[in-house]
Amino acid sequence: MALIDNGIYVAGHRTDSPANLDETFELLHEHQGMAWIGLYRADPDEVRSIAQEFDLHPLAVEDALKGHQRAKLERFGETLFVVLRSARYLDAEETVEFGEVHVFVGPGFVITIRHAENPDLGRVRRRLESSPDLLALGPEAVLYAVLDQVVDGYGPVVAGIEKDIDEIEDELFGGDPEVSRRIYELLREVISFQRATSPLRGMLENLLRGSDKYGVDVELQRSLRDVLDHVLRIGERADTFRALLENALTVHSTLVTQAQNDEMRRLSEAGLAQNEETRRLSEVGLQQNDEVKKISGWAAILFAPTLVGGVYGMNFDNMPELHWQFGYPMAVAAMVAVGASIWGVFKWKKWL
Repeated sequence: MALIDNGIYVAGHRTDSPANLDETFELLHEHQGMAWIGLYRADPDEVRSIAQEFDLHPLAVEDALKGHQRAKLERFGETLFVVLRSARYLDAEETVEFGEVHVFVGPGFVITIRHAENPDLGRVRRRLESSPDLLALGPEAVLYAVLDQVVDGYGPVVAGIEKDIDEIEDELFGGDPEVSRRIYELLREVISFQRATSPLRGMLENLLRGSDKYGVDVELQRSLRDVLDHVLRIGERADTFRALLENALTVHSTLVTQAQNDEMRRLSEAGLAQNEETRRLSEVGLQQNDEVKKISGWAAILFAPTLVGGVYGMNFDNMPELHWQFGYPMAVAAMVAVGASIWGVFKWKKWL
């Protein structure tokens, strides 16, 4: 059953609680008071019955049945049609849960249709029933109280988002790899919150501009201005939250880029150090090759005299060629000549 609460009010006091809509319509005509009909996820037949009784505009009725409407205020003759988006913050999930309530306000009637559990309109009804002077101001007083309840519900949302932003600012410089996802998801919630709250400023300003024309009580106008002040402050906070989160995304991107650059610089420095070590080892190898060449060159130079001396032995008189008078000088000259020739070749090749 979509009918949640149903009352007839006269001079701010509840006189009847009809069991069904037909009885409501009869008592309303009898007492000439105000009917406040509360529906939850309304049944189409009930809405059509109410629309026929109070001559509601078909477009507004269609919106009320479909739901998923943006926050707005429309006037059809003497009837106001208001769509409000309530919100509550779920801290564990870091998400904003949105509700939707449609309000028809006309001469002698108020119809509220909720499409979600939030907001709690029972609380609004209890508040007004405990304040007969306020409720006696008529349907506009009910609209004010519903607006006030919805806007008051934004306060915990603002506090929850602010708390999460503080945590994000602490995590931003802590190197948490998941912080970018958290920033993005919270930014998405803030944008949705802005879409729900930003139309309220224009709606309330329009209500206040038409207050004198439609005879809205002066005290009620003051109360509506107070709600407008709250809406303006909430809008400013939401704008600030969005700017902070967008800046946080930029800062996080900068930090990630800086970390990558630092890592690339570290790798480059490591590569340069490795190249320097390789160059040093190459120089050592070249020096060793030069030493080997020198040793090999001198070994070859000394090998020639050794070879000549080994062949001839130099153990007999006038050797070589047995008793040859010039044998010894010739052998020494050959040793010197061969060694000098090899030294010259190595010098020319820069081995020595």
